[in-house]
Amino acid sequence: MIRVSTKFERPDAALVEQLRAFSSATIHEAQGRLGALDSAIKPVDHRMSLCGPAFTVQCAPRDNLMLQTAIAYARPGDVVVVSAGAYEEAGSFGDVLANACQAKGLGGLITDTGVRDTEDLRALGFPVFSRSISIKGTVKETVGPMCEPVTIGGVLVRPGDVMRADADGVVVIRREDAAEVVTASQERVDAEAGYIAAYRTGKTVVEMCNLAPLLASKGLVIED
Repeated sequence: MIRVSTKFERPDAALVEQLRAFSSATIHEAQGRLGALDSAIKPVDHRMSLCGPAFTVQCAPRDNLMLQTAIAYARPGDVVVVSAGAYEEAGSFGDVLANACQAKGLGGLITDTGVRDTEDLRALGFPVFSRSISIKGTVKETVGPMCEPVTIGGVLVRPGDVMRADADGVVVIRREDAAEVVTASQERVDAEAGYIAAYRTGKTVVEMCNLAPLLASKGLVIED
């Protein structure tokens, strides 16, 4: 017998909404270039975006039994995070399951395997991030862990960690670091706004980033 518990601590909803305001790239840089999932995991539509607590599940390759189980038990706002062995030749999720997720108010799906029915997914607008697109069907045979730490895209994701995903990629923020990452992300946004304002007044990238000493140390001589 395999026992699973769906109880885990979720981050403060206000912090999740604050993180939603920042891009995946900004958060990745702000938290020390940590947490970025494999770049092969992309949205099925570049307009898709999500931010929410991870509801993790482990699936066997080409088997979506536990994915369907996770959808049934996830709470509104949760992002279902599926680790399935990075198996690309399987369409483990499509428009029917996306409608089930949307009806429950789930926040999105991130999977390291394949999905299908992408035109319907785009029309529905439910955020789906996957490693591949495949029409190949799956089986429902293998039970496994749910709401336990999983590895996806080369990164450890724990239930309750915050997932932020957009057109550029997917990043995970440790639940206990969420407040600190909000502050660091805002500082980065403010700094970048300062750079942009300076460039518009005629400052150069070399000046603003103090690149002259670095270039000179590497032996670069520019004759202007």
